[in-house]
Amino acid sequence: MPTPAQLLQGWLRRQLPGDAAGWLEAQAAAVGGAETDRALFLAISLVHRRIGKADLALSAADIAAAEATRPGWRPAGWSLDQAARIFLLLAAGGSPTRFAERLEQMFATADVGELIAFYRGLPLYPEQPRYVQRAGEGLRTNMKAVFEAVAHNNPYPAEQFDEHRWNQMVVKALFIGSTLYPIEGLERRWNPDLTHMLCDYAHERWAAGRTVSYELWRGVGPHADKAAVDDLARVLDNGGPVERQAAALALRESPHRDAASILGRDPDLAAAVHGGRISWDALAAKHSAPT
Repeated sequence: MPTPAQLLQGWLRRQLPGDAAGWLEAQAAAVGGAETDRALFLAISLVHRRIGKADLALSAADIAAAEATRPGWRPAGWSLDQAARIFLLLAAGGSPTRFAERLEQMFATADVGELIAFYRGLPLYPEQPRYVQRAGEGLRTNMKAVFEAVAHNNPYPAEQFDEHRWNQMVVKALFIGSTLYPIEGLERRWNPDLTHMLCDYAHERWAAGRTVSYELWRGVGPHADKAAVDDLARVLDNGGPVERQAAALALRESPHRDAASILGRDPDLAAAVHGGRISWDALAAKHSAPT
């Protein structure tokens, strides 16, 4: 089984022109096992000029290899410079402690492009729990692209965050206008406290005369209490077409005794939901902006 570093190396070698590929290979050899981190810091800073920012081209087989090597790793959507930076980090090696200290130094001076790369690399670093606080820093940023580097297509939050940190991430995604569907582990991490937070947020939006993302209701159905079911009934009765579909899906997923009868107010919509003609994946594909 190849390592993540070996996969990245192979993908980059395949796509980069000869001079760029040669430069990257030389840098990887120089930083591996070096006594100081000077060569690594310099190489990381030069990646954007030497490698470029084109998309990392991956086949279905490449995506499958990533999943097999590190379950949950989603390199689709990475750029060449991001892949090269993570490859160099991994090539530098060292103990988990040295790796973490080196990476924290890089975070302290990173530009936006480097931040995105370093956060996307979270699932590939040694001793994963070391980076929970650092991942939390990425979520506190006002830069949407940096936030999404942690939150989207990344198994790290679902694996390492406690319930409080997880819930805050989901709510902030809605607050900054991000999407929920690329967050890995949503279905297994819904919880009653998050349901209450989402409903409270919906009420705040309604009180301000603002719209509520249809995705919010995805987190309400599995743990809906009476108040949450009443909110879903409100959306089913008064929402727009997409919101009503989302409310119907949430009601179908709700174990509350009133959910089925409320969903039954609209027989056509209920039939579409139970028949699989409406799903969260279909709504996301049609109505969520790409990230």
